[in-house]
Amino acid sequence: MQTAITKYVGALAIGSMLLFAAQAQAQAQGSRSADDASAHDHSHDRDEAHDHSHGSDDAIYKGFFEDDQVEARPLSDWEGDWQSVYPYLKDGTLDPVMAHKAEHGDKSAEGYRTYYETGYRTEVDRIVISGDSVTFHEDGNSIEGRYAADGYEILTYEAGNRGVRYIFEKTEGDDEAPQFIQFSDHRIAPAQADHYHLYWGNDRGALLEEVTNWPTYYPSSLSGDQIVSEMMAH
Repeated sequence: MQTAITKYVGALAIGSMLLFAAQAQAQAQGSRSADDASAHDHSHDRDEAHDHSHGSDDAIYKGFFEDDQVEARPLSDWEGDWQSVYPYLKDGTLDPVMAHKAEHGDKSAEGYRTYYETGYRTEVDRIVISGDSVTFHEDGNSIEGRYAADGYEILTYEAGNRGVRYIFEKTEGDDEAPQFIQFSDHRIAPAQADHYHLYWGNDRGALLEEVTNWPTYYPSSLSGDQIVSEMMAH
């Protein structure tokens, strides 16, 4: 993922200047394919068989739904004060989650930790969303942009399930703030998010191709142990 926030790190991190010129592309609410076999499928475990009806909430969470079920969503669905889970992965707080996944999945606990190390990696430790304002925090510094809805895209993953990216484009704000932000939170219609994966950068189309790095945010009010409980409940 191309980013534009201070301290650019890896595929998603943040730099002190815009790394790419914004390349707004025509909005299309269709299906796009993600070719990477290791794509994050938004169920977190790709080995689970599709044994749910298309209309159930559980099936939607796991990425099985019809196009006509997808609805536009406002930025207010993600309003709040959010913390990155990456520090909890690094300090071992999420080890019970990795062990739990190993009991039901196709990787060892260390294998899952490696997978999420790539997925969760980010230097943006906090995000605050209020109205049309999105403020990115890193090491005590912050940048802000104001964003307007730019539609959504339905992505089809190689595993066979799908996800929806809800896209917002910057209308004003700090130059360093990314031109586009894209939310994915396992929902496909208006609802308040309880956590989300966020993609950001200056190339709308390129962000849609990013399927291995998906910084993940939970409410800042939750402790590490509470986040572990939330993750293991899914």
